[in-house]
Amino acid sequence: MSDFNAVVAGMAASAPRNSNEYLAEDGIFRCKICQQPTRTKLHIPGFGDFEPSITCDCDKQAEAARKERERQEELDRKRRICFNQPAMRAWSFEHDDRANAKLSDAMARYADHFPKFLKEGRGLLLFGSVGTGKSYYAACIANRVIDQGYSARMTNFATLTNDLSGMGEGKNRYIEDLGRYALLIIDDLGAERKSDYMQEIIFNIIDSRCRSGKPMIITTNLSGDEIKNPDNTGYARIYDRLLGCCFPQEISGPSRRKKELRDSFGDMRSILGL
Repeated sequence: MSDFNAVVAGMAASAPRNSNEYLAEDGIFRCKICQQPTRTKLHIPGFGDFEPSITCDCDKQAEAARKERERQEELDRKRRICFNQPAMRAWSFEHDDRANAKLSDAMARYADHFPKFLKEGRGLLLFGSVGTGKSYYAACIANRVIDQGYSARMTNFATLTNDLSGMGEGKNRYIEDLGRYALLIIDDLGAERKSDYMQEIIFNIIDSRCRSGKPMIITTNLSGDEIKNPDNTGYARIYDRLLGCCFPQEISGPSRRKKELRDSFGDMRSILGL
């Protein structure tokens, strides 16, 4: 019986373990694709001889490809969570028109140094007129931060205030949940309805984020003077809290949005002869 078992064991040992393995003329199991050995000989005193599998280049490449697929799937998942608008998932510094190269480089450096700013809880307040690229820069930062493996969420004050206005006891939990993202971006400060109630909601959102110790990026169409000299104490309180944890940076220049619209209708202008 022991001889029979030995024969069976020998046959099993000499059989290929997968479809890409074969026994070469030199008596070594090799990969059919890269021809590298797929097993190594190992002797353990007191136990005998063994031929454990080893990884060939094909297996290494397949494993690397699998890990890269998983990484891309995770990045895609984080982008879906971050952006409500699918187009923003493709916004990047690599596609920036660099109309203001110095500013583009500064925004890219914020993203590249995000681990430091995350640790210190330092964010950005991007202000300036409509269409100059504030949201674009913020989305570019978010995408690069996501590429580094961090979580991000981009929303706007209108959405947040609308959500919170219809809530009862869940308001605090909703605001606290915003603190779980490594980077929080909120667009359009100042575009919300003007009321003491809305001011209190906005202050609570900003204050909660500041207290979380994590950075946020706020965009607003307000001017520097309007931020420095608000027209009521409610907004003075908000801007004071915001400037305590966000570096203010004006985003100036011609409207990118108008230029994009002109470019997108260029073919129609030609067809219509205008």
